[in-house]
This record gives sequence, structure tokens and C-alpha cells, in this order.
Amino acid sequence: MSITVDEVYETAKMTLYQNFDIRTTTLGINLKDCVHSDFERFKRNVYERIYVNGRRLMAEAAKLESKYGVPIVNKRIAITPVSLIMETHATVAKYLAMAKTIDRAAKKAGISFVGGFGALIQKGLTKSDAVLIAALPEVLSKTDRVCSFLNVGSNVAGLNIDAINMIGPMLKDTAKRSKNAIGCAKFVVFVNAPEDNPFMAGAFHGVGEPDYTLNVGISGPGVVRSVVEKNRDCNFTELSEVIKKTTFKITRAGELVGRELARNLGIPFGIVDISLASTTAAGDSVARILESFGIERVGAHGSTCAVALLMDAVKKGGAMASGNIGGLSGTFIPVSEDRGMIEAVLAGALSLDKLESLTAVCSVGLDMFGIPGNTPVETINAIIADELAIGVINNKTTAVRVIPVPGKKAGDLVRFGGLLGDVPIMRVSRFSARDFMRRGGRFPAPVTSMRN
Repeated sequence: MSITVDEVYETAKMTLYQNFDIRTTTLGINLKDCVHSDFERFKRNVYERIYVNGRRLMAEAAKLESKYGVPIVNKRIAITPVSLIMETHATVAKYLAMAKTIDRAAKKAGISFVGGFGALIQKGLTKSDAVLIAALPEVLSKTDRVCSFLNVGSNVAGLNIDAINMIGPMLKDTAKRSKNAIGCAKFVVFVNAPEDNPFMAGAFHGVGEPDYTLNVGISGPGVVRSVVEKNRDCNFTELSEVIKKTTFKITRAGELVGRELARNLGIPFGIVDISLASTTAAGDSVARILESFGIERVGAHGSTCAVALLMDAVKKGGAMASGNIGGLSGTFIPVSEDRGMIEAVLAGALSLDKLESLTAVCSVGLDMFGIPGNTPVETINAIIADELAIGVINNKTTAVRVIPVPGKKAGDLVRFGGLLGDVPIMRVSRFSARDFMRRGGRFPAPVTSMRN
């Protein structure tokens, strides 16, 4: 199906009045051929690869913003999972040195974030993986633009509980080393992590990808909310159709820009991720969409059904518009980055338990939420295990980005500002799963893994 420029002009009103944008263009870069036995040479290779390609991405993206009038909010880079390329240099000091090298290259190029400082450990850890986790508190607290991920499970491998039990202590250490625990906001733990996700903090350039690829993340909460508010009396089926048609339009516009950008860079076009991603800007809230559905506050009974309806309609609209839908695609529900979600927590409408139930039908998981700094590490690990079990059993991507803020208690509000917003501290259960988590080992792959 061809895409015309006229279809982009149709979105002009969405861009001007409803906060439509291309949330991110993420350039995936293979770094495996940068490896060298001389670590200083290795770092120079990585720096040059990121800086040179980052500058090109910034320049070409600016040209298309001017040409089409559609904002490209973030320009990002995803790299080969770093534990794979650091195996012959696996020390904490060298991991930190590499992270600082990547951070400097991104800053000089103007790139907002670099994802991929992580590992794929769904069945076990190599020495390099273990050293990476030990280095993360320093990496996350001493860099500004380096993001990290760990993939600790999948529906075919099960869930690596031993790896999860390493995350709680790592996060607590990271929180202590960074102001208001903000370093934790750059780390996410996954199951079923996609190789073509353009969104941070979980983006990485998968081993099944070519040397370079361009992935685009589209977002339009304001656009969807606008059409929902104009259709307050329609039934569920009609509401789904309205959202599908709207998502179709914004996906077509985003793919046109993404394909042209990839062509101008001389690299393959990857995917369009059509996730509705909140920001702190007025009118850019997924929670407000759900309120327009008729939910008084997110967290009220009916919220899970509302999120499921929204997710399904967005996915269907995207699938109609493009054969290159990928990444996560659906609906993000980060707490700190969505004004409506923040207000729901502060009003007592949205608890951590209800948030977890919403993640069973959204596109990712427990995202950007704060908990008291004195939460035991076993409880943090159990929160992560609960969420990731949903993904393993239901064959979907789920993730956790949790921020244990030192000195804060339930009901407090921590102000990060900018893209990261404000973090309301959510109450956790006072009852422990310590003995359960201490069992360790691996949660076996579910029976659905035996499909072949």
C-alpha cells in the first residue's frame, strides 16, 4: 500500500492542536566489529561509531521536521547488548569506562539517550553478564544518557529467578548513588524483550538485526483523546472503530517520515512502534483517554477493560496501516510521566496492585513508579517477579522500571522534572516473600513454549 504526502498533510491539525508527534527515531548500531584487544582502541572505535552516526541522524531528522512539520521529539541510538562485546574486557572499571565513552559520544552528537547497556540472561549469566550487573550502580549514577536493560525471561526459557534476585540490591545501590534515585529511571528489566524496540530505557540492537536499522516510535495520546471526546455516546464496538481509524492515520504519517529518514541515511527501515506513550505535557496523557472513555479515575473498577479496549484498537489500526509494525506497540502506562496517572495515585484511586492488573493488558508493564526507599530487596525482587510472570505465562512482553527513593515514604512526591516527571511514592505490602524468593533457580518455561 503506497503512502502519499497528502496523508501527512491530513495530520497537520493533529500536530498543531493535539500533540501528535514522532516520539522517537532510534538508530540501531551493531558494535560487534568495534571490539579490539586493546581497550583504548576499542573505546575509540565505539566512540567514533556512535558520534559519526549520531550526527548524521540529528542532521537528517532536522531536515524532515522542517519538510513535513511533524516534530521528531527524540533522536536516540540503540547498540548491541554491551555484555556481548565486553566479554574480553569484563571488569567493573572497564564497564564504567565504556559507559562514559558512550555517554560522551552521545552528548557531543546531540543524541538524547543510548540504549543497550545490558544483557540477555533469560537462562543464565556469563562472567561478563555478572560483572555488568555489578557495574550498573556506578554506570547509571555517573552517566547521563546511557540506559540499561536486562532480559531475564521468555515464554520459551521461563524466568531466571537467580538473576532477578540480583536486581533488588543493584537498584538500592543505584538509588543511594544518584540524586532522588534518578539513576534507576534509566534501567528496565524485561521478559520477552523485542530486538526492535525504539523506546528507552529498554532499546537495544538485537543480534538478529543488520549492521544498521532505523526504528520509529509514534505517539498520539492527545489525538486519540480528542476523537474519543467527540464520540462520548458510542458503544464499545463503535469506540474501537474510531480509535482504529485514528491510529491508522498517525501510523501512515509516521511510517512515511521513518522510511524517508532511513533512505536519506542509506540504511534499512525497521519498524513503526505505534505505542501511545505519555509525557508530562498537557494533553499527552493516556490516563485522560481512559477518563474520556467514562472512567472517573484510572484505577477505578472498569479500568482494566478500558485499557484492553484501547490496546486492541491501537494494534488493529496500526496493523491496517503498515506491514512493519513492531517494537512494543500498544499503550504505555508510566506513572511519573503521565499527569493523569500521578493524580490517580495521589487521589488513592490507583494502587500498585491495580497497576499490576492493568499491565496484564497493556503493552509493557510496571513503568516509572516509585516505592519507599526502605523497601526490602526481597520485596523489590518479588514485585519484579510478579510482573514478569505475567509476561512468561501470557506470551507477552512485560517489564519493570521501579524507583526505590531513599528517605521517602508512601504518599510523598518526588520531582524529577522534564521528561521523567514527578514520582508519587506508592505503598507496598508489608508482608514478605523473602523465603519464596530465596528459593532461586529458574521458573520453568510454561507449557505454551512447546508449540513446535
